[in-house]
Amino acid sequence: MNDVKFSDRVLDWYAKHGRHDLPWQASPTPYRVWISEIMLQQTRVATVIPYYERFMARFPDVAALARADLDAVLHAWSGLGYYARARYLHASAGIIVDKYRGRFPEALDDVISLPGIGRSTAGAILSLAAGQRHPILDGNVKRVLTRFHALEGWSGQAAVQRQLWELAEQATPLQRVAEYTQAIMDLGATVCTRSQPSCECCPLQRDCAARVAGRQADFPESRPRKPLPVRYTRMLMLRNADGDVLLEQRPPTGIWGGLWSLPECVPDVPVEGWCRQNLGLVIQVRDEWPVVRHTFSHYHLEITPVLATATAMENAVMEGSNRLWYNHEALQAKGFSAPVRKLLQRLNSQETGQTNDKNGAMHQAG
Repeated sequence: MNDVKFSDRVLDWYAKHGRHDLPWQASPTPYRVWISEIMLQQTRVATVIPYYERFMARFPDVAALARADLDAVLHAWSGLGYYARARYLHASAGIIVDKYRGRFPEALDDVISLPGIGRSTAGAILSLAAGQRHPILDGNVKRVLTRFHALEGWSGQAAVQRQLWELAEQATPLQRVAEYTQAIMDLGATVCTRSQPSCECCPLQRDCAARVAGRQADFPESRPRKPLPVRYTRMLMLRNADGDVLLEQRPPTGIWGGLWSLPECVPDVPVEGWCRQNLGLVIQVRDEWPVVRHTFSHYHLEITPVLATATAMENAVMEGSNRLWYNHEALQAKGFSAPVRKLLQRLNSQETGQTNDKNGAMHQAG
């Protein structure tokens, strides 16, 4: 099959079976497409859609996103995971406003220079929003091309990556680029799926080398896996006399960067002494909940939730903008990671007898 036939078959399939009513396809401005492409990184379309619609209602254009407080952006992202994406969006919005006068850049290198945007994402944005011809190579496209050509090797290897970019370049047509970009992504997402691909519905089935050889399950090759290490921590659910919970804002980079979290104490030290030394709190431990496991891409985190009451405070130690006493009635006002949100919700459901401020106020610790 020549490359023209490849793109023609994909486009014909897309016209009949592709997705044409995704929210970012309506008025596909660079800003709208950019937000969708970042959200869709490592996240399924069905999961993204409600987040996208809420995010666009809250931040309808790049100026609104740039003006927003990072905490508001992280809150809008809460539950979507991979929070560095939200931080990159916020940082990029500021750059677009300052450097490009609020207009999304139209040169590929300029787009790639923005935080959190690589070659494939940049190409997708400019293809879908501006009709520019750029090959893309997201996970769905890699899967289609790898199976079609029965390309051996893990795609993270430099040599395999180069081959895939060459194949993507050859397959991308000169015309109807925006349609093709969406079509090839749709084909990978809905037909050439990771497990149990629907080969009988694929427009490329006749010439797909993996299918002809009966080896669809062998492609693409998985990354060589090592057992994930396990790390341990204790999350402290510390309540004051009003029933408010102490929260800390995490550093801007790293795991859950910029999100609000429960204070964490390593497992092998007494909680009471750690709280006095690090938080200036005298506490009484009330309960310890079963371990909760949260898995990241590179390790498992086992969390032991510890419920305690603060009986006395030393305000000098507590001062700082990165800590606050949090009322459960304001649960939606801050950005939380999934395990912290679940712990707070469980705590609230079990501690309904505690007294809370009527207005659900948040106030700085100290």
